[in-house]
Amino acid sequence: MPLQNAHPDHEELMQRIARDLVDSYDEELELEIEDRNVDEDGAPVGVDKAARAAYFRELFRLQGELVKLQDWVQHSKQKVVILFEGRDAAGKGGVIKRITQRLNPRVARVAALPAPNDRERTQWYFQRYVAHLPAAGEMVLFDRSWYNRAGVERVMGFCSDDEYEEFFRSVPEFEKMLVRSGITLIKYWFSITDDEQHLRFLGRIHDPLKQWKLSPMDLESRRRWEEYTKAKETMLERTHIPEAPWWVVQAVDKKKARLNCIAHLLDQLPYHDVMHAAVDLPARMRNPDYLRQPVPANMYVPERY
Repeated sequence: MPLQNAHPDHEELMQRIARDLVDSYDEELELEIEDRNVDEDGAPVGVDKAARAAYFRELFRLQGELVKLQDWVQHSKQKVVILFEGRDAAGKGGVIKRITQRLNPRVARVAALPAPNDRERTQWYFQRYVAHLPAAGEMVLFDRSWYNRAGVERVMGFCSDDEYEEFFRSVPEFEKMLVRSGITLIKYWFSITDDEQHLRFLGRIHDPLKQWKLSPMDLESRRRWEEYTKAKETMLERTHIPEAPWWVVQAVDKKKARLNCIAHLLDQLPYHDVMHAAVDLPARMRNPDYLRQPVPANMYVPERY
């Protein structure tokens, strides 16, 4: 895709892509800062520093609440399933990363299933997803889910009309069954505009650290924007049920989408603080006969930094 033909204002577009790239790299660094303060000297040029600092303050506050939620889920033996759906580059992975970043991966797991293999294609459609459902005290976040059939499989012709209709007959009953079994099921659709997806794809094309995110299927989905829109509208209409309603996240602004989604997720569950016994660090046992053996010098990783 020639960049010079992608937007009428080439210079403005390149500046926007550059700001997005710097912003994403800088955020990954800032999230690792132990004192959780934004380094004003390192903030990217052209960014509202006050707004950026406010974003991080709120993100860290919400992540603290997510830790409380995790403790409650584990303590009260809850079973929680959260589905994240949306177009390619809509920001699903970004919000999943921020949700799970401070959590115990044994409690909050991410399920991002690849395309089904030959054996899985002969199974009951929901079978491979059932294997990833939570046990008591677990949360599972599906980065795309069984709704693949209503989206990519429908648009790309990977399922027949009969299979497509059977999905819509089955999925409400399947989800009602999950809820009756004690699973809390929360479904999010991340909504972006045509122009925003176009911009994000260009950003990936010109970012060597993100080019792996682009597949031939992603590029084809871009071409079939209108078909995906129709499939999405049908999906939301036919699977928005009281037991498991859809929630649409406005995702053109990635930072606002993350905060809004996390805040909404916290509102969906009646979690509370779980009291923990005070932790006392025990004294180390010392044996006078113990002698630590030296490690051969050739076993050490070279200290280049």
